[in-house]
Amino acid sequence: MGRHRTDPMGLARLGLAALAVALLVVLVVIGARALLSSLDTPEPVAERTSAVPSVSAQVPTVRIECVAETCPLVTVRVPGGDVLQYRDMSRGEEVSYFEPELSVVLSDAGTVRVAENGKPRAQGKPGAREAFTVKSLVKSPVPSTAKSG
Repeated sequence: MGRHRTDPMGLARLGLAALAVALLVVLVVIGARALLSSLDTPEPVAERTSAVPSVSAQVPTVRIECVAETCPLVTVRVPGGDVLQYRDMSRGEEVSYFEPELSVVLSDAGTVRVAENGKPRAQGKPGAREAFTVKSLVKSPVPSTAKSG
């Protein structure tokens, strides 16, 4: 009569293999969920102004929109202070700044659309470099003695 004998080492190997497969399945599920959630996360976008300003909305001192495939080196800084932007922009990208005074340098003025205090600035010529300063029209809390012009 044949006796059936169970091999304890064979059972242990089978158990380890099942555990390894289960661990692999868990890792694949976690990786897939992480990938899907990263695809759903929107990319950070530069601050945009609303198309229809509300009564309380502040008008930016300067707003720059890239209208070409690439807008080379757009520089915005506070005179005598911080550089707020020093980089190329991509088509459709918009940036707005609200400081009291800004210096702007456009490497190719024909590639961007600029608004100063909410009013469109004349379009620059393609390939032309433009540098200008914009002062905010928002009244300062401290009375000014200078005449506006």
